[in-house]
Amino acid sequence: MDPRFGRTAYFLIVDSETMQFSVIDNIARSASGGAGIAAAQAVIDAKSDAVITGQLGPNALNVLSDAGLELYQGIASTVFDNMVRLNQNKLVRITSSGPAHQGLGGMGGQHHHGGHGHQDNQS
Repeated sequence: MDPRFGRTAYFLIVDSETMQFSVIDNIARSASGGAGIAAAQAVIDAKSDAVITGQLGPNALNVLSDAGLELYQGIASTVFDNMVRLNQNKLVRITSSGPAHQGLGGMGGQHHHGGHGHQDNQS
């Protein structure tokens, strides 16, 4: 997983119950500025209800939080391992951005996204 939410190459949108997933290209990754906000909007537009990631900047964190998404700190492992931990309530909630979130794997996306996530009720 890419630790950089806004600059990840893609987001995995994962159904936390079935583990079925889809992939969304992160077109914001090469933006000269505002990548985090644009990436956050892409995750919101994908009807995500949660994000597992490594690092969220303050702008992306605010956009995702304001949209009502649950934000979780991912572990430096696979998406599957992060999904298992999510389902076992073993991931830490993210409530602020900052150095504590740097360097870990991330899934910016729905329960994540490098920028990947989880979505309930997805076929």
